[in-house]
Amino acid sequence: MMDDGAFDPMSGDDEPPSIADPGHPLRDDPPRRVVVFRALKLGDMLCATPALRALRGGLPDAEIILVGLPWAREFVDRQSGLLDGFREFPGWPGLPERAPDLDAIPTFFDKIRAEQFDLAIQLHGSGAVSNGVVSRFGARRLAGFCESGGARRDSRFFLPYPGRGLEIRRLLSLVEHLGFPSRGEELEFPLEENDRRAARRLLAARGVDLDAFACVHAGASVAERRWPVERFAAAADVLADRGLAIVLTGSASEAGLALAIRRRMRNPAVNLAGATPLGTLGAVLERAALLLCNDTGVSHVAAALKTPSVVISTGDNPARWAPPDGRRHRVLCRASGVPVAEAVAVIIGLLDDPICLSRSRRPARGDVHAAAHANPHFERTPTS
Repeated sequence: MMDDGAFDPMSGDDEPPSIADPGHPLRDDPPRRVVVFRALKLGDMLCATPALRALRGGLPDAEIILVGLPWAREFVDRQSGLLDGFREFPGWPGLPERAPDLDAIPTFFDKIRAEQFDLAIQLHGSGAVSNGVVSRFGARRLAGFCESGGARRDSRFFLPYPGRGLEIRRLLSLVEHLGFPSRGEELEFPLEENDRRAARRLLAARGVDLDAFACVHAGASVAERRWPVERFAAAADVLADRGLAIVLTGSASEAGLALAIRRRMRNPAVNLAGATPLGTLGAVLERAALLLCNDTGVSHVAAALKTPSVVISTGDNPARWAPPDGRRHRVLCRASGVPVAEAVAVIIGLLDDPICLSRSRRPARGDVHAAAHANPHFERTPTS
């Protein structure tokens, strides 16, 4: 969906998914060992936490194992309340998230089959390729999404893949179909005290006021999903003119983007790209007054931590990936690209909202409009 401006995730006409009959076979014969297949990246995994929470709530005594990409081992360690273990997925032809390790694939399936899982859940996608992967797990029962008109599946365990709606709700619809009611749509990104200590030390060492800073994250998995660095710089200057220190975040591979933003800004900025492990990054975001970012995994971390955010979408289906809380998280999407003026207006409105003001000292207002227009990269929003 291409929205002409801000996207409201509550404006759709999604029907609430139906909950399976209490006599569902999984209620009558609850599995003791469950394997969930979702071999995707950070944002995708965070969107699955409400579904995993519902699954855990319905099967409190079961062992629940995630099969995922290598990075997700840390995700499982952090989500110990939802998941009990991790198995690394070696990739599979037709699934683009990882180049398949053809030598490792036979051993992987042999080991998974040897574990004799009671239930394997395909939570990866439509099932066009992934159902074939999960069928090789050798579980006593299979469940998941399937394509309408595809191979016939047991409707008690399979649900046609939803063609629309927020990703969070799509995933919840499957778990509810299996008989496990939702326990809320909130994302989960647990932080430990050592994460927070590391973040405080890092910010203090760079001279950042711990009570008045904003994060700017210019990276995305592919270049086509990135807002131009000069627009990030112009918007970051507006945040700085409001009295907020600017903290640039990103992976080590995105350090060049952060540096390019800093060089284009009128105000100083602290570049932490490549300096924050995942937990430290989460703790930095937890303290931030606001996050400005592309539509990428870090936006879902902010949503999980309830950090207000302005998310620039290039049109990669905001109707699917936007956070449910449209007041705290503003998603902007235009077919022609989001102008700086539009992002600035939303940033200013969010900074003045009590949900944002309560997170830090109220920064000095200043003449933000005049300061923005002084920036050569500022653009007026088209009137039509």
